[in-house]
Amino acid sequence: MSITATEQSTATGEARYAALAARFRPVFERIAAGTLEREQQHILPFEQIGWLKEAGLTTLRLPAEFGGDPVSHEHLFRLLIELAEADSNVGHLLRSHFSFVETIALQPRKFQARWFPRVAAGEIFGNAATERGGNALGTTATKLRNEDGRWLLKGEKYYTTGSIFADWVVVMASTEGVEGRQYALVRADDKRVRIVDDWDGFGQPLTGTGTAVFDDVEVEAEDIIQRKVSSTLEPAFFQMCLLAVLAGIGRAALRDASEVVRQRTRTFNTGQGQLFRDDALIQEHVGLLAAKVYAAEAVVTAAARDLDAAVDAQLALDGEAAYLRAELAVQKAHVTVPGLVLAAAEELFDVTGASSTSRGKGLDRHWRNARTVATHNPVAFKARSVGDYHVNGAVPTGLHSIGEAPAATGQLAGGAS
Repeated sequence: MSITATEQSTATGEARYAALAARFRPVFERIAAGTLEREQQHILPFEQIGWLKEAGLTTLRLPAEFGGDPVSHEHLFRLLIELAEADSNVGHLLRSHFSFVETIALQPRKFQARWFPRVAAGEIFGNAATERGGNALGTTATKLRNEDGRWLLKGEKYYTTGSIFADWVVVMASTEGVEGRQYALVRADDKRVRIVDDWDGFGQPLTGTGTAVFDDVEVEAEDIIQRKVSSTLEPAFFQMCLLAVLAGIGRAALRDASEVVRQRTRTFNTGQGQLFRDDALIQEHVGLLAAKVYAAEAVVTAAARDLDAAVDAQLALDGEAAYLRAELAVQKAHVTVPGLVLAAAEELFDVTGASSTSRGKGLDRHWRNARTVATHNPVAFKARSVGDYHVNGAVPTGLHSIGEAPAATGQLAGGAS
């Protein structure tokens, strides 16, 4: 089901989201049907990503002037919640793609004209920003260098979520003599690019979050972007993708808890001998779990609306006000959502018996996946930042960099841009 121009002009809010969701839910249902099998057998979801590309999910934020029918932040993240409920790995691995589409929109017109048509064609972007260690905070061990007029990229990355499924990899690099860092775009299938599925985390095992090696890959000069720390919505958007995945995992935990209770016929000698689905205490447990999941999703949706408000032309917020509205909302959401979802994923086991711990049922994957996603942003740092704003008026800022901490506070090698 697609949304016609007439429907778009008349449908707003829930009406438009209902039409949008109806378009993608059949695909999400197909993805959900094989989620447990894929995770248990470690089958990477290449086919499922193909379904989403064919359905047009990867183009949802493409500007209208480049042939898109862009959706709001709220609608995008609500769709990602539904996708993550179907398979949290698939929802997570598209984070880099959607984030780079936002980055393209912040670049000069010439860059947009080069890259938005590729988004329209269904091409996908992965990331290669983080290194295992050894790089000073604010710099990278991955380097760009110019030899005889040719730009060459050399280095090794880890946590390259989504890149194994991508057409292009957005690589963070440093250049001698150039302050800060750069993004270099390279073809994922370039013969000098090697992407390895070696992520060994106990959660999110199918996101392709492994090693990528770049062995003197040639990069077009026009495909190198100077990475700058600025008061844009980029950081908030990037983190919102994780929040949407967490909310989706919560929905999946609730779905499975409800199904377990609905189908269970065995009971305990310590209970009242009722079917679980008729037992008031079990019903209460499921109700409490459902309330946590609802709260988590509501917080994510509210934060997404703050992102929409930040770029609402009618509100006409200046750069700092727009940044502050989005960043504070997302940081508060990061303090709130992980705990709610982790609790729901754990309490799933309180509504049934020991049989629910069977590896074959895979119910533990919800907690493992949520715990893995939640580790991306330690809550303590977000809570401190929010508290500093409310007490002292300090605008939330970040280093936007990962690396070895300097020996003396404030002495960041190469700057923290």
